[in-house]
This record gives sequence, structure tokens and C-alpha cells, in this order.
Amino acid sequence: RAQIQFADQKQEFNKRPTKIGRRSLSRSISQSSTDSYSSAASYTDSSEDETSPRDKQQKNSKGSSDFCVKNIKQAEFGRREIEIAEQEMPALMALRKRAQGEKPLAGAKIVGCTHITAQTAVLMETLGALGAQCRWAACNIYSTLNEVAAALAESGFPVFAWKGESEDDFWWCIDRCVNVEGWQPNMILDDGGDLTHWIYKKYPNMFKKIKGIVEESVTGVHRLYQLSKAGKLCVPAMNVNDSVTKQKFDNLYCCRESILDGLKRTTDMMFGGKQVVVCGYGEVGKGCCAALKAMGSIVYVTEIDPICALQACMDGFRLVKLNEVIRQVDIVITCTGNKNVVTREHLDRMKNSCIVCNMGHSNTEIDVASLRTPELTWERVRSQVDHVIWPDGKRIVLLAEGRLLNLSCSTVPTFVLSITATTQALALIELYNAPEGRYKQDVYLLPKKMDEYVASLHLPTFDAHLTELTDEQAKYLGLNKNGPFKPNYYR
Repeated sequence: RAQIQFADQKQEFNKRPTKIGRRSLSRSISQSSTDSYSSAASYTDSSEDETSPRDKQQKNSKGSSDFCVKNIKQAEFGRREIEIAEQEMPALMALRKRAQGEKPLAGAKIVGCTHITAQTAVLMETLGALGAQCRWAACNIYSTLNEVAAALAESGFPVFAWKGESEDDFWWCIDRCVNVEGWQPNMILDDGGDLTHWIYKKYPNMFKKIKGIVEESVTGVHRLYQLSKAGKLCVPAMNVNDSVTKQKFDNLYCCRESILDGLKRTTDMMFGGKQVVVCGYGEVGKGCCAALKAMGSIVYVTEIDPICALQACMDGFRLVKLNEVIRQVDIVITCTGNKNVVTREHLDRMKNSCIVCNMGHSNTEIDVASLRTPELTWERVRSQVDHVIWPDGKRIVLLAEGRLLNLSCSTVPTFVLSITATTQALALIELYNAPEGRYKQDVYLLPKKMDEYVASLHLPTFDAHLTELTDEQAKYLGLNKNGPFKPNYYR
């Protein structure tokens, strides 16, 4: 049973193309956007440097070498990106102001594994302002912004991440975060569950000092519930993914804007009139469908849950099985958190030039491994865009090798990530400061009152004015005037 929850782990981190494959790439367009200063999705690499960051001796201006990033000299560019992100993350900046007096995370040693973007940097620096020490690795081999990682390393954060890591690099970076002499983490902030898995596998004794885990993704939460069910969860865990402020905002609104961004930057396609199938109508699927419908696409939905399926029908989408539309659609998007949703059989039946991509956290949804066979030819078109060509000349366009499209191929809206990051920070504060016995070795949801607090911190940005209940109204509804305004079972 112990093996069940991590059965897909090996599959999740396919290695980069070999050196031989890379020599055949176009000379003008590099394999990855490793040294780009402008954005996560630049198509060119300003450096011919092929040296692995692991082989470089780098120090920041204070003489520290406790980090591993692509190029520490990019720090100034990263700092500017972080400063832009701060303008759109009002709640985290508000937490910093309040932390000038008390330090609710004083003594916290947080080891983190998330997407390393400008938004994450604002969160990390906020945790630092709240009193925590942090060590950080990336939860995805393509989503790191190299210049941001450099800026964090320059300001003293031990960060181990760069865009385009191999599978071996990925686990090495996580290990460097955890296994360091004289530093024992007492909190985990995870996105996808890989950091938690690594500590369980390699350093189970560490859990004796760890107060709790905060997990952000569907995939990671699923793993935690499996551990809990098997009786192997030895510390309390906070399921941030299913808190209202994560699921109803980040998953929905973030994907509604970033799906179009990721597709445009990689393929320059026009959406009007295109036939699209979106697999899964959870919050991520709902966001993707709404954006594509608004652009004039014809959208089909596949779904296993009758409730989500009925929502798709009521929203005006045609509910189908993937087999029914696979020959005619122009774009296939997975949003399920499941595995093998798009199989080799589906890929074989797709029409020429069909675009295939994934919006779920894990790269298990599309069976990319089945495409790495001798009869199929892979051509790198630009960073994160591959043509996979069949013997008869048919080709599909595969984005980010089936990994998370928006963070691999574009960027995501900062404001909506402010909501998620604030939720993560409050979950860490709650678990770290909880008296012994409040939380048992189980998975918990954030209290509704805390969700409402996170939302209220973001309202001033819109010059929004909340109505207050009168005493009579509060009594009539049976509510406290200050909330929570919805019961815990409200969805």
C-alpha cells in the first residue's frame, strides 16, 4: 500500500532530449528559454552556455554559495519582476506591514517546493518578513523563471531551481533543500506532493520535528489523503487547494486568462471557429471553457462526474466522450488531475496539426511516453513546442511535453496568485502556531473565517465597499456580524 500513491512518480519527470537530439534543432531557436530576461515564454536563449548549473561555482554579493540557479548575474532583472508582482499582491504586502510588530513565523524553518515565479518570490520574502527561514526548490522542471531564482539567491534565499531541469536535476534540487547540515525543517510548503514524498522516502525521521504540511495542488492533496487513509500521515496537513479562495479563484479565474495566453504565445493561433475539447469540467476546466467560448471557439467537454457534467450542459457546452470528437477537434486540453486521459490510440486518431496540451499539475494526463517510439519523429519548433510526426506525414503540436501549459509556456495573472499565496501564508501561520492537539495527523481544510479574511484583504484594490449587517439582520440570519457568513458545508 505504501507504494500506491507514488506509482506515477517515475513517469512524471521525463528527461530532456539528449544532446544528439538537441544538435538537430534549428540554430536560430534554442531548446529552452534558459537565459531570457523578458518572460517565461521567450523563444530565444540569450546565452549559448550549456554548462549545467550544478557544475558552476557561483556566489552572491554576500559571498554565499548556498544556492543553485542558472545565472546569479540575472538577479537585477529578477528583482524588477518581483517589484512589479508586489504591486498586484496587496494582501501579502498588508501581512508584511502587520509583521513589523509581531513575527508569527519566528523560528519557523520552511522547506518549499513550488513554481518559482515572481509571485512565489513575493510569498517567500513575505514569509521571511514574518520571521521564517526558507529553503526552496521547483515543483516543475519548466516553470522556473531563471532571473527570479537569481534574485532570490542574491537576497539570501537558498534556492535550487532552473528552467529545463532533467529528472535527476529535479530530485537533486529537492534533496539539496532538505538534506543540509545543521538545518532541520519544521514546516513544509508543497505543490504537487513531491517534496513530501521525498522526505517520506529518504528522511522519514525528519517528521518528528515537522509541525505540518501545507499543500496547494489537486495532485498533492490526493496523495495526502491516500497517506492518511493508509495511516501513514504522521503530521497534520492543510489542504489549501480546496479552500474557497484557492479553488474558486486561482483554479477558475487564473486558468480563464492564462489558457489563451499559453496557446497564443506558443502557436499564434486564432480561436474563432476552432473546435476544442476540454477534458474535465472542474474549476480549471470551467475557466478554460469560458475563455475559449468567449473567443468564438466551439467547445466540447468530457467529464466523469454527473454534477460537473450537468453544469457543463447548463453552461451551453456539448458533453461528449473523447472518442466521439477526437477526429475532428483542433485542440485537446486536459484538466483532470488523472492519468492517461489522452492515450496513444487517441493521438493516432487526431487530425493533422491538432494541438495537444495539459492544464493539470501533473504530466500524467497525456500519454507522452507512448510517443517516444522509433516510427515517430520529434521536431522542436520553439521553446516548449514540439511537432510529433507520424510515418504518413500527419503531425500533432505538443505543448510543454504534456506538462502544465500556463506556467511552462506563459505567465499567470499575479493578482489571483496573491489570493492563493496569502491563503498559503495563513495556513503556515495557523499550523505553526497551533497548540499541541488542535490538529491531529490528518488533512484539514482552512477555516471559512480565514477564507473570508483573505478575500477581504483584496477588496480595497477594487475600491469595493462591503455592506454590514444590522443587529436585527444578523439575528434574523443567525450570524455573527463579522462572519463567517457561510456554513462549512457550503460549496
